[in-house]
Amino acid sequence: MTITQLRYVLAVAEHKNFTKAAQHAFVTQPTLSMQVQKLEEELGVEIFNRNKKPIALTQVGEKIVEQAKNIVNESFRIQDIVEQQRGYIGGEFKLAIIPTVMPTLLPMFIKNFINKYKKVNLKIYEMTTENILQKLESGKIDAAIAATPLETENIVEKPLYYEPFVGYIPPEHGLHKVNQLSPEDLNIDDILLLEDGHCFKDNILNICKNRNANFDMPYQIESGSFETMIKLSDEGLGMTLLPYLNTLEIPENQKQNLRNFNNPKPAREISLLHHKSELKLQIIKALHETINGVVRGAIAFQDVEIVSPKPK
Repeated sequence: MTITQLRYVLAVAEHKNFTKAAQHAFVTQPTLSMQVQKLEEELGVEIFNRNKKPIALTQVGEKIVEQAKNIVNESFRIQDIVEQQRGYIGGEFKLAIIPTVMPTLLPMFIKNFINKYKKVNLKIYEMTTENILQKLESGKIDAAIAATPLETENIVEKPLYYEPFVGYIPPEHGLHKVNQLSPEDLNIDDILLLEDGHCFKDNILNICKNRNANFDMPYQIESGSFETMIKLSDEGLGMTLLPYLNTLEIPENQKQNLRNFNNPKPAREISLLHHKSELKLQIIKALHETINGVVRGAIAFQDVEIVSPKPK
């Protein structure tokens, strides 16, 4: 039994197809199939039911795959220990960022990081929180930036900053004359929301707690971008809430429509996530320090109340 054979088994289990698994493992399909078959012969069991389409794991195969994940991850850990001992910060690093954070945060730190850590081959993906948790668990990504607390088993959360929510209220809206908002002012029926799949939407619902909701509006609008929600708000279709960093780039003529909340300001906690297996910790630490350093100057709010990104 070899680590390579276990890696091939994991590839087939993921893709449910020997050809696709071979492509992702960068070997020929006959080579991969031969190594998987050799492992099955050595163990005296069938890991895959090849008669099913797509290929499926056998009952014992499911247990073998779970153990193979642990063994392969631990094999990576050995190399990681050596690199940490040498103080080496380099190699491929896969980072996922949720859509409501990526456009504002990434430009703030990416140039500093790649200039300082030239040996790191950083690969960045935009990904929902649900996909992030799945891929962190399976080892498909090394770390992620998302709204927390998520309190997920096996995932470590390292807070980066706390970002307040800010109201965007056009002149025609009844709350435009209010200098500072409180959660009690909000009517969920009147707030333009991001579409399902964004944890930011759950943040807003948790702030409002369905307060003042009548659910009798003649329309409901959900969008995939803050820019669209601002435009819809300007058209008189309601107010919206934005993350603080998104408000920094709003044109001056629209900033008069921004309203902060009273203290403690409802805010989202943005954290760097990684698996508790502690792989590539030296890069994770460098990333955390870089982001924390550049964001600290942009967000200096202290009196905040963290709003959960999970639906209640």
